[in-house]
Amino acid sequence: MDRDRDEISIAHRPVDLLQQLIRYDTTNPPGNEAECISYINNILSKAGINTTIFAKDPARPNVIARIPGRSEASPLLVYAHIDVVTTENQIWKYPPFEALIVDGNIWGRGALDDKNGAAMSICAILRMKEEGWSPPGDIVLAIICDEERGGSYGSRFLIEDHPGLFTGVRYAIGETGAFTFYVGKQKFYPIMVAEKQFCRLSMILRGLAYYATTVVKRGGTAAKAGELLTQLDKGRLPVHVIPIVRQMIETFSANMPLTNSLVLRQLLKPVLTDNILGLIGSQGRAMFPLLHNTCAVIGISGGEQNITTPAKIVVNVALGLLPGCSLEDAIGEIREMTGAEFEYEVLHNVEPGPEKPDMGLYDTLCQILREADPQGVPMPLMLTAPTDARLYNRLGIQTYGFQPVKLPPDIQIEQLAHAADERIPVDALEFGTNAIYKLLQRFC
Repeated sequence: MDRDRDEISIAHRPVDLLQQLIRYDTTNPPGNEAECISYINNILSKAGINTTIFAKDPARPNVIARIPGRSEASPLLVYAHIDVVTTENQIWKYPPFEALIVDGNIWGRGALDDKNGAAMSICAILRMKEEGWSPPGDIVLAIICDEERGGSYGSRFLIEDHPGLFTGVRYAIGETGAFTFYVGKQKFYPIMVAEKQFCRLSMILRGLAYYATTVVKRGGTAAKAGELLTQLDKGRLPVHVIPIVRQMIETFSANMPLTNSLVLRQLLKPVLTDNILGLIGSQGRAMFPLLHNTCAVIGISGGEQNITTPAKIVVNVALGLLPGCSLEDAIGEIREMTGAEFEYEVLHNVEPGPEKPDMGLYDTLCQILREADPQGVPMPLMLTAPTDARLYNRLGIQTYGFQPVKLPPDIQIEQLAHAADERIPVDALEFGTNAIYKLLQRFC
């Protein structure tokens, strides 16, 4: 990047900032975010913003800044992560760490997840600082590492070892939300307000062991495992229409042609839900995890002896739990669905997320999006994949996915994030920066 140009004011050049962030290879693992964080820290410091570096490992730091406000609102947390997933075994049209601008897009790993969010957030705050006005409340800016691998060096480390950084914070804005999403010709802007929680479980099946060459008894442990695996593959856990998903579907249906609207509304009737999901094909497959707890096999072990049938088989599963549902609830559903007798060991558990999110900032976010794009329809979103929002929720902080990105129909975040040829339109950076800038003025 041209040094003289860099010193003019990066606040008004989110495209340049994103390009520079992409050029730091922060693939996680190993991360190596230190050089990128140092660059961001220097930008903030030169603008007169006080920052502090927090690091569990010097190679994996986080930078935190608290910008004083007028004390008319609770502090707002604005966070983004700068680690990225691997590009290994992917074939890219343009090099993933050169941030080339081609066909009006910035190409590179992190362009959509989540260096774009970091660039837009930093530029919005720098503009506020440059113009000399104070926000309604304090702003806590957190540019963090290690989101893609669970947050042990990033958000998890910060909330467990330095919870005082977030004193008084009620709301946060983070990744995965306010991007353009098309259904037919209708344009939506989903704002993430909730997400599923993920647990891991070992399901343990036991039986008698027999010499493999003389066994005549059928229905042993391997057979039990086969039956269980078949049920897990073919079965469906019960339908749950939680409030936020009901609001999602109602928003969709209200903005669809009459026939589509009538079909979508049938999803809200649990006795019909699974039949409707089957009728609507790929859309039904995408919506399935919004309406069910899910259970997927991720590993099987057993039968270590060479000459005997296994006395113990372990089936490891990953569970996706809807807000308001506990691990114990899901285990009960699995037992009822499979009819299997099994012991279990919890490998990873989390507290269930609240069934009803705090929507106190939601209307403000919707209004900002309507002003930015009157043709778009804001709507709430429940993510079926985890982000750092689940960690800040432990401190009672409600995260909204609000990193606005205006996209054309041929660029879909769910298909390009983590994939080859990840890219973002140049114009989308200014769109998102302006929206976050307005939020900094209005979050009271």
